[in-house]
Amino acid sequence: MKTFVNANARDFKEAATLARQAARDGKSAAFSGGGSDLLGLIKEGIAAPDVVVNLRSVRNAQRVQDASGGLTIGGLTTLDDLSRDGAVRQRFAVLAEAAETVATPQIRNVATVAGNVCQRPWCWYYRNGFPCFKAGGRTCFSPTGENQFHAIFGGGPSYIVHPSDLAPAFVALDATFRIAGPSGERTLPAADFFVLPRENAARENVLANDEVLTAVQVPAIARDTRTTYNKIMDREAWTHAVVSAAVVLQMDQGVCRAARIVLGGVAPIPWRLPQVERLLAGQRITAELAARAGEVAVEGAMPLPKNRYKVPLVQSLVKRTVLDLATRT
Repeated sequence: MKTFVNANARDFKEAATLARQAARDGKSAAFSGGGSDLLGLIKEGIAAPDVVVNLRSVRNAQRVQDASGGLTIGGLTTLDDLSRDGAVRQRFAVLAEAAETVATPQIRNVATVAGNVCQRPWCWYYRNGFPCFKAGGRTCFSPTGENQFHAIFGGGPSYIVHPSDLAPAFVALDATFRIAGPSGERTLPAADFFVLPRENAARENVLANDEVLTAVQVPAIARDTRTTYNKIMDREAWTHAVVSAAVVLQMDQGVCRAARIVLGGVAPIPWRLPQVERLLAGQRITAELAARAGEVAVEGAMPLPKNRYKVPLVQSLVKRTVLDLATRT
């Protein structure tokens, strides 16, 4: 492991400035909140920062606060704290349920909201030293290789899947991300934060090297809105979603007034299903309509040779999640 310098930041602007200063000095920098993903990247030889900017020294960045009926979630809030927060569990269950599915209790105690959203992909080619697109090369090895867990939507030229559990939930809740850089702060919708490989094969989001995700603003939701997160894994813990679904339904006496459905584990970004949302809006959700929603959810899927099983998984997951959420009493 290469020797690096640790730099404690007092606030996010200073953290961004430290990263920019490192670049001006010809050095590489990395941000560390919980550090679980960064440590793995360093051990695997993917990251070799000269400067690690420690964000844990930033004050008041671990809070979940009420904000006009919604929530402001600090980027350094741990996944365990998020999953246990009373306001989150009561009003935004999809977030609590997503957070509590991540890895193991030990990791959730240190892993942060921003770190989960910004973690790098877990494609075995990228993580094992292959010169793929993500590593700066010119080839994605997955289409003709081991692609059991790769994308069935939005792939090409890279077929990674985004590994975050919180990301689909934030997109489904129409959250806003706050981003700090050396020149100040900017905000953008969660859905605009993530980048398809055809836009930039080397990155998964719009962050510059000297920018950091500082907080997430979740807007208030209408009364009678129900939310949930369902995740299918290949084992019970310490793994990412093979397929997941964040579902938000505004219900009125059995009729769905509005819906937002976002998949995880199937695309390089959180994959929203607007065609399914339009199908459900204004309709009484029955078993037949939920089954039709599952069918529409997989329209346009382009599976690779070894991940075709994801198509029926998505179909079934959307069907049962929508029906279960809509018929809860």
